[in-house]
Amino acid sequence: MTLDPVRDALVTFFDVTGSWLLLYFFLINSSYLLLIVLASVNFGRHLRRSPFAGTTAAARSPLTPGVSVLLPAYNEANVILDSVRSVLDLRYPDHEVVVVNDGSSDATLERLVETYGLVRSTRGVEGKIPVRGDLRGVWVPTDDSIPLVVVDKENSGRSDSLNMGVNVASRDLVVMVDADSILDPDALLVVSKPFADDPQNVVATGGVIRAANGCRVIGGRVVDVRMPRSAVARIQVVEYLRSFLLGRAGWSQANALILISGAFGMFRRDVLVEAGGLDPDSIGEDFELVMRIHKMMKDGGRDYRVVFVAEPVSWTEVPDTLAVLGRQRRRWHRGLWEVLWGYRRMTFNPRYGRIGMVALPYYWLFELCAPLLEVIGVIVVPLGLLLGVINVPFAIAFLLVAYVYAFFVTCAALLVEEVSFHRYARWRDLGSIVLASVAENVGYRQLTAVWRLQGWWASLTRKKAVWGTMTRAGFGSS
Repeated sequence: MTLDPVRDALVTFFDVTGSWLLLYFFLINSSYLLLIVLASVNFGRHLRRSPFAGTTAAARSPLTPGVSVLLPAYNEANVILDSVRSVLDLRYPDHEVVVVNDGSSDATLERLVETYGLVRSTRGVEGKIPVRGDLRGVWVPTDDSIPLVVVDKENSGRSDSLNMGVNVASRDLVVMVDADSILDPDALLVVSKPFADDPQNVVATGGVIRAANGCRVIGGRVVDVRMPRSAVARIQVVEYLRSFLLGRAGWSQANALILISGAFGMFRRDVLVEAGGLDPDSIGEDFELVMRIHKMMKDGGRDYRVVFVAEPVSWTEVPDTLAVLGRQRRRWHRGLWEVLWGYRRMTFNPRYGRIGMVALPYYWLFELCAPLLEVIGVIVVPLGLLLGVINVPFAIAFLLVAYVYAFFVTCAALLVEEVSFHRYARWRDLGSIVLASVAENVGYRQLTAVWRLQGWWASLTRKKAVWGTMTRAGFGSS
């Protein structure tokens, strides 16, 4: 069998797209570097203001806006007590914890009932946001001093559970936190500050997500920050620092933030109700909600702000196996595609300002299409080199702009994070982060690109969307 047709096809491919392929990877890594620069400006401003932020006064003031913390829980028996305790113990003058048990088949509800002495309540549930899962009961502690409400309902998914939580919530601000998360002690004080500073315009804020794997947790608090033992989890530490911390801080500084993580986001309750809550049919429900809020506010001609706050941390257990990680990344990319497609009319629409003219085109080009170009490059460049279609200088140029430049960008992100917040105190952990940055480009990055394409393809072929199972080891075992 002759290889001439393959060689001819590769010649045509590189003649048409070779230079564009190099330019694409150069631009995507340069855009990450620009976001890091914007994030460093954001961090510098945040750190300069921190000594004068007035968190101590806010913690004591009766004028500090009340916060309802929503924790949807499905089969979270291993982590639910640590999560609830960490939120109850947060330094905040007026906050309640609303746990929504989404029909768990394990001992999630039983552990809460036993630990907090819960009894059934006659408390009513407002129906401002329609929900699908039938209410089974509302539980409250016999001790009125514990601001905890547990809602038990039939299984209907995370988004519907959060909508139920919004209906139950009694405070003006609502925080959405995953049940496998642990918040820093001052998290609510810091993430709610933009609302206090600009109560008329700020409609949503987001905080930082970090990996709790490997950290020492005592009494619902992360007391010793360490790198995970699992190589898969270590690389995710690097991803979370670059994307969740630096990337979103950069977009916030540019006033074009379109994504707040569902694992740690704060919203005005009235805005949530007006927007209709989360969409239970969207697999990218956190992204879809923020986009719907942007559209609602822009269409109404209202001034508003969506802000990312760099300091408070929500610690979460990241996948430490490839099987679980693959399900997560397929779901994430499917959600990305479905939301971008659903709001495609906002793209390049000047009516939506920076959201329509900058953020959405960026997400289409550099977030959605990146795995496709990644897989194409990994296949055709080595094959073209093997068949003599491309020369060694082109292959080296591709390696430099796609991987060496990416490693440099990651190192810049780690440097900015370490100078700003210094979360990892041990040199061994810092060395592990650098090694993980190298390992990310050798196999891991290519594998996640394949998973993301699978998620995209599943949506295009209308395959039924499923969340899959996220196996929790529990914080105690960390």
